[in-house]
Amino acid sequence: MNILRQRNARDNALYLLPLAFLAVFFFYPLAAVVWRSFAPEGRLNLAPLAALWREAYFGRALWFTTWQAVLSTALTLLLGMPAAFVFARYRFPGKSLLRALTTIPFVMPAMVVAAAFTALLGPRGTLNTQLMAWFDLSRPPIQLQQTIWLILLAHAFYNTTVVVRVVGGFWANLDPRLSEAARVLGGNRVRVFREVTLPLLLPAIAAAGLLVFLFCFTSFGVILILGGPRFATLEVEIYRQAITLFQLPEAAAISLAQIALTFVVMAIYTRVQARASLPLNLRPAESTAVPPTTPGQIAAVALTAFGLLVFLAAPLTALAVRSLAPGAPLRFYQELFVNRTSSIFYVPPGAAIRNSLVFAVFTTVLALTIGTVTATLLARGRGRLVRILDPVVLLPLGTSAVTLGFGYVLALGRPPLDLRASPVLVPIAHTLVAFPFVVRTLLPVLRGLNPDWREAAAVLGASPWQVWREVELPIVARALLVSAVFAFTVSMGEFGATLLIARPEFPTMPVVIFRLLSQPGALNYGQAIAMSTLLMAICTLGFVLIERFRVGEVGEF
Repeated sequence: MNILRQRNARDNALYLLPLAFLAVFFFYPLAAVVWRSFAPEGRLNLAPLAALWREAYFGRALWFTTWQAVLSTALTLLLGMPAAFVFARYRFPGKSLLRALTTIPFVMPAMVVAAAFTALLGPRGTLNTQLMAWFDLSRPPIQLQQTIWLILLAHAFYNTTVVVRVVGGFWANLDPRLSEAARVLGGNRVRVFREVTLPLLLPAIAAAGLLVFLFCFTSFGVILILGGPRFATLEVEIYRQAITLFQLPEAAAISLAQIALTFVVMAIYTRVQARASLPLNLRPAESTAVPPTTPGQIAAVALTAFGLLVFLAAPLTALAVRSLAPGAPLRFYQELFVNRTSSIFYVPPGAAIRNSLVFAVFTTVLALTIGTVTATLLARGRGRLVRILDPVVLLPLGTSAVTLGFGYVLALGRPPLDLRASPVLVPIAHTLVAFPFVVRTLLPVLRGLNPDWREAAAVLGASPWQVWREVELPIVARALLVSAVFAFTVSMGEFGATLLIARPEFPTMPVVIFRLLSQPGALNYGQAIAMSTLLMAICTLGFVLIERFRVGEVGEF
């Protein structure tokens, strides 16, 4: 009894680690945003918040944020649904590789995606350059820069894999005998899909659509680079008000409005999903997929595979090609490490590589420490604390990175936590974004451990540390490695919060890409593309390692 009581006391003490981290670096900054919104001059005053809804710039930003997210979601579903069907219902050579390739754009930082589309479709992009050379044109024939069409394409490129993974994964488990029975009863393919398959898929389509909508609703890097000054989502408007105009009360009010709107969307989705969900007799995906045999099936698989390769690989390939300078292929990469101004205040872009790597290492250590403790407590624990901690861990994933960074500017720039001038704030912010990935990756593996192993080791005299080191660690080691790569990759690509809190002498790779793309000149553009290619290579390597060491299909990401 005393041993059990001591273990419960130890576990309750460990709960303080993730809860304290979230309280100080998540809830406290958000509370600062709320306070600045409701009390911009130190006392309660709702007038500025009410006046926000009458501001023309806020109405424009809210309207654009909403309708571009709706159109982006529709385009993503339009492109992703055929691919989801092919992956769900057919077996073909290279299927696993192609599915893995569709996921690479999703793990790319937003700045790399924006740079890739600039390299492909921009005025100096690969496609325009080739068309001008072939047809002897004096002007680029494709004028998509700073248009809504380029934003929609980038969002679809970024999020197609969400539809493929969520809808395709569910579709693959649907029993095909349901559709076969409907066909036997006289239904044609269109009617069977409309009246049988589509209603069953609606919960998965709604889930994928919601995820894509939220990603596009809170889009920042893509809009900032590809949209230019013409377009601004709420995320971009928060950044402009806080950093460009230094209107902190207005930025806080927009942040609060965005948080409220995000939670409204989540609440509506939860109710719709609860009404749409149906109990189903699902089957293993391996038993439902068949090889394509008819000419129509073969053509559908071939066209889908080719279309995905072109749509997903073309921007990334153009990015890599454009990073090679004519006559001296490595010139742009070499220029990243040169200080041509010979100024002691100038930080060469190449220094950002070192900064990003250092921040990512610290982020990985912090995220693994906090995430492993949290996942272990959730896997073993019972009661109220577990029910509270489980959903709270996911809250950072549903919060705007720009809002979070702005909260850090407000809350952590003065006592009792004056970290605004410290570079340590960057890995802390990255950890807040990364450690939920660690938790959701480790949790299924830890919950799958047989508790009898732990008890048997304890009976044989092993201490809790020995049980973890000699029994549990060898089993969860691969999941830990996947979690570490997740945290490292997330840190390397984080942009929204970092842009607000990173000090000028400690820029990260995404911040440098943004600065270089914002400046005129072929050299700056070439350096931005070279830096983006390096970041793409690092993130791709991280994803390959994740797929290599993943424990089967275990893990929620």
